[in-house]
Amino acid sequence: MNNITYPNQYRNYCIFDEQKVLSVVNKREEGLEDIKNSLENPKDETEVIEDLYILNRMLDEGVNGIDKLYPSLSKYNNTKSPNIQTFLAGIYRKTKIPDAFGPLWSMLIQNSINPPKDCHFDPNEEIGGAILDYLA
Repeated sequence: MNNITYPNQYRNYCIFDEQKVLSVVNKREEGLEDIKNSLENPKDETEVIEDLYILNRMLDEGVNGIDKLYPSLSKYNNTKSPNIQTFLAGIYRKTKIPDAFGPLWSMLIQNSINPPKDCHFDPNEEIGGAILDYLA
C-alpha cells in the first residue's frame, strides 16, 4: 500500500515514504519500466501521485529516458486532480516534451474556469511556471 500524506490546511505538499522513493530512484533507468507499468495500470490516484513524485525525483538525479514515458504520462493530461496536475507540470517543466505544451495550457484554462475545490495549494503556480519555462 502506498503511504502518502496529502496536503492539508497546515502543509501545502504531500509527504511520501522516502525509503520507498529512494529505492526506486536509486534504480535509475532500470526503474523506469516499473513506473511505466504502474502509470498504465494504477490501483488508485495515490499510486499515480507517488509514481509522478518518483519521476520528478529521478529527473532531479539526472535519470535519462523519462521523456520517453510521455505516452504513459499523457493519459493524465485531462485530470482534474490538483496533485496530479502539479506533478505532471513539474515533469513537463523539466523535460520540455513538445507535445506537453498544449496540455499545460488546457490545465491552466480548465482550472481558471473551474478552480479546484478543497485544495490547500494552487496547482496553477506550477502549471504557469512550466508554461513560462517552455516559452523562455
